Amino acid sequence: MSLTIELSAPGGIENLSATRRDPGEPGPGEIRLRQLGAGVNFIDIYQRTGLYPLPMPAILGVEGAGVIEALGPDVEGLAVGERVAYAGIPGGYAEVRLLPAWRAIPLPDALPTEIAASSLLRAFTAHMLLQRVYPVKHGTTILVHAGAGGLASLVIPWARQLGARVISTASSEEKADLSRRYGAERVIVGRNADIAQTVRDWTDGKGAEFTIDGIGGPTLEASLNATAKFGMIASVGQAGGPAGPITLDSLGPLRSLALARPSVMAYLADPATYKAAAPDVLRALQRPSAVAPGPRFPLTEAAAAQHALETGATSGVPLLVI
Repeated sequence: MSLTIELSAPGGIENLSATRRDPGEPGPGEIRLRQLGAGVNFIDIYQRTGLYPLPMPAILGVEGAGVIEALGPDVEGLAVGERVAYAGIPGGYAEVRLLPAWRAIPLPDALPTEIAASSLLRAFTAHMLLQRVYPVKHGTTILVHAGAGGLASLVIPWARQLGARVISTASSEEKADLSRRYGAERVIVGRNADIAQTVRDWTDGKGAEFTIDGIGGPTLEASLNATAKFGMIASVGQAGGPAGPITLDSLGPLRSLALARPSVMAYLADPATYKAAAPDVLRALQRPSAVAPGPRFPLTEAAAAQHALETGATSGVPLLVI
């Protein structure tokens, strides 16, 4: 029997409880994975609260890593005992789970299991943003909100390697220092800072060509004002609350902006995209200082891990140790 953390109904962390389930035998095209770790992401919180509905009861967690226990019929290219990671499918808050074999990504020896378990989804998100949503090239100017967060820890160094210039935001000097270590050239510190004016000063009045906003709430308006004409804003989360309605007049013609609301879950639902992006993602996770070490929680403390992430008490990537 596998220890799992089950969500009984949409709502608060009190709806998460430990139970034991038999994961069963893998069917055609499946593997059974004994997990060593699982990441805790804002999408888990959105699913828990019902913003992104799931059938109930549900097992949250859309990324993890472990060792293959068993192979189902017709599975090729994988082996029992092999260390793999996955992203993009719920069910991660469990000791053992079944997984479509095409989701299993073999891990290189140089990549620690805990980094893969807690950062693969973010690395795929960075790939989606920098390669698909706005193909970044040398000289691109980028504004990254929450510059000390888990996504920023991957986006910023990856963008810098592509030759981009990066300015970020942070709520404190401590988090600003972390963002600078990731590679941000300039950090806007404080919740009341004039983000748009600072970005425009930094870009000789033009604004950022590409803005990545994972905060939402009041920050999206600042993003609109900080982005250059014919620039792109990617809204990838709402840690600060719902952004509210956006009208076409908010985007143009005066501002002439494009607004994207990309879903990494939709991005990873396509096996061809998943397979093509995986080598770049694994390389990104092996870059020095590309991933912030985050707090560790036992699987039984998944509720505490979500609370820490939801309240902004963490820097880096929370990990459930299984």
